[in-house]
Amino acid sequence: MLKILRTNSNNQDFINLVKELDNYLKITDGDEHDFYNQFNNIDVLKHVVVAYKNNQAIACGAFKPFNTTSVEIKRMFTKPEFRGLNIASSILKKLELWALELGYSYSVLETGIRQVEAVGFYKKSNYKIIPNYGQYKNMENSLCFKKQLS
Repeated sequence: MLKILRTNSNNQDFINLVKELDNYLKITDGDEHDFYNQFNNIDVLKHVVVAYKNNQAIACGAFKPFNTTSVEIKRMFTKPEFRGLNIASSILKKLELWALELGYSYSVLETGIRQVEAVGFYKKSNYKIIPNYGQYKNMENSLCFKKQLS
């Protein structure tokens, strides 16, 4: 049975999952990893969810305020052996619901074009491609998305 826990960035299971995510991104981001990594500090994340199966942490995600109406989805990761089971969809839905509860209307996010599975996942989750924002504006490897929460 899947259990999804609301927590924050001090959660050790979240910290461990993010380390696995960063190891994966070092490979896919290549030379651009250091640029992207500077925007992924987890200490600013107060809204984190961790998914557990049989008491094992297997997936995570988080958000932070982006502006007064939007949150930015961050640090989405599912261990490879648990992919394809709709766990990421459950995590994303929990994050979106939490953001709605806090009064936000939209979520935005950035992912790399080399993360083909992530791009497909966000499109399937009704996220629409938008112009790259903020620090991602001139990054050719970045793809930014937005979704109205409901």
